Amino acid sequence: MLLIKNASQLLTLEGGIRREAEDYKLQIIENGAVLIDGDKIVEVGTTRELKSSAEEEIDASGQIVMPGFVDPHTHLIFAGSREDELYLKLKGYSYLDILKMGGGILRTVRATRAASKEQLMVEAKKRMDYMLANGTTTAEAKSGYGLDLETEKKMLEVIKEIQHPLELVPTFLGAHALPSEFKDSGEFIEYMKGVIPHIKDLAKFIDIFCEKGVFSAEESREYLEEGKKFGLIPKIHADEICDIGCTRVAVDVGAISADHLVKTSKESMEYMAQSDIIATLLPATPYMLLSHEYAPARRFIEHGIPVALATDLNPNCYTESMQMVISLAVTQMRMSAEEAIIASTLNAAAAIGMQDKIGSIEKGKQADIVILDAPNYMHLGYHFGVNLVKRVIKRGKIVY
Repeated sequence: MLLIKNASQLLTLEGGIRREAEDYKLQIIENGAVLIDGDKIVEVGTTRELKSSAEEEIDASGQIVMPGFVDPHTHLIFAGSREDELYLKLKGYSYLDILKMGGGILRTVRATRAASKEQLMVEAKKRMDYMLANGTTTAEAKSGYGLDLETEKKMLEVIKEIQHPLELVPTFLGAHALPSEFKDSGEFIEYMKGVIPHIKDLAKFIDIFCEKGVFSAEESREYLEEGKKFGLIPKIHADEICDIGCTRVAVDVGAISADHLVKTSKESMEYMAQSDIIATLLPATPYMLLSHEYAPARRFIEHGIPVALATDLNPNCYTESMQMVISLAVTQMRMSAEEAIIASTLNAAAAIGMQDKIGSIEKGKQADIVILDAPNYMHLGYHFGVNLVKRVIKRGKIVY
């Protein structure tokens, strides 16, 4: 058994998914302790209350103990990089301009198609090392840089086969962009619908980039409904650049989350609020697009829509740090520290259907825990540009 004791603040986050503003409470135990047996949490309380002996002890004096970060939206598997595109943006080119020039997603598609499975695995492991060191213990990982059966399958196999303490949840994002070999999006959606039966056992979720100039709301509905026939749970990239009705599609098809949501209208929010959908916000993306417009987190919370945060790790938004995302959420989207922490743990777990297993420190849950070298939780978002993580425990084992 492993005992973590003397925590300055133990953030348990017990109490289920948070929706309303007043629900975003951390449940703090001062001088807290957690007892772990195998991969499960068996006791939570004050250090004085936990009398059980353990073979291994961690003294967390002056430190925060909290659930491991959950990153529910990443494009972890890719080859190459696109650092020069940042400087095109500085010259005034938009994301869609760069895509039309053969850059953006399509540039990464060419590199990923050419890469071996072994190369993709080596590059992904390096990113996962950074993620783990920065406190992320579970992450969603998408395909989407193949846009053909062979490469999409290769990417999903990498997600399934990679050996690493960081736990990955796979998403099939076959409809990420229109490849040059197809003349229109409708033809490509038909092709991707035919790919679904071949990858259905390699993914948990199905996702699409629903956006003006990419895939329409109706094409997205058709594709996601086809994925549901094969047991895949819908997710959707929605309202990043325009609101073309993608969130309405997300609600109608029973998507677990709608992601990005920079341009979501009041009417779309009201429609979302009638469902259990999670709004996954990605503030690092507008940051790297040099945009001053971020997802309206406050309005989502006011509408009672559960908010999650994610990195959107990809060659256009190259960060592995949920701590950086929390800082951006606080400073750019005006989220409170409590809201940002819950959106990065319990609500993020809900965005990948794992809130009953991870995301909080409760008896019976998986022992995914981080220890931060900070005196209180408000240092998250405040002390930025550094890694506050002292230790990471995954499934009851110290992995960092």
